[in-house]
Amino acid sequence: MASVSQIHTFETPQQQVHLPGLRLSRFMPHNAISLLVSQLESIMKVGYARVSTKEQSLDAQVAALVAAGCEEVHREKLSGKSADTRPQLRAAIKFVRKGDALVVTKLDRLARSILDLNEIAQELHSKGANLIVLDQAGIDTTTATGKLVFDVLGSVAEFERKLIAERVTAGRTRAIAKGVKFGAPAKLTEQQVAKLKRDMKKGGEPVHSIAARHGVSRATAYRLTRDAEA
Repeated sequence: MASVSQIHTFETPQQQVHLPGLRLSRFMPHNAISLLVSQLESIMKVGYARVSTKEQSLDAQVAALVAAGCEEVHREKLSGKSADTRPQLRAAIKFVRKGDALVVTKLDRLARSILDLNEIAQELHSKGANLIVLDQAGIDTTTATGKLVFDVLGSVAEFERKLIAERVTAGRTRAIAKGVKFGAPAKLTEQQVAKLKRDMKKGGEPVHSIAARHGVSRATAYRLTRDAEA
């Protein structure tokens, strides 16, 4: 086996084949090498560059992405609060195919939280695409180490999601115990509800008229009457 750390040349009966950064057998069949070369040529790096305001420049990011081998760069001048609100990021993720890699210069250009990063990574994974962060050597899912790093990040994201859910539940329970009521505020005061009930009980007037006079729907008027009878 020949270990190749740089560009090496492999002799075949028909041609010389140049393959960067691969570990291959010198006696690999010519058709297998040709297939591998074809697959490598079809893999594409797609860059994504983002700044938060229109006044900022994307030039440095774009230059770094092009130098890293990106053939296409999607550019955005928007805040990075959510992946769903960044059309060029959505376009870049949609563009990548199986085996391609989405490339960013820094992690904060792509995501603003572990949860956001994990969702983007999972979406890329579902397409068979990879993620490369240029200033984070450990984040390159084309390598075994990079995949391991992302597995760990995914576990942290799930843990954070559960903690948030637990905090929300605990806070809601404490608020209810203190008498806090959730949902939309009531349209009528207790006195107004009592007046509506009396009007409904009297009869002689269409329900829709009573409801309209009190500023509620017919369904609400009926519900309040049933609640009084229960």
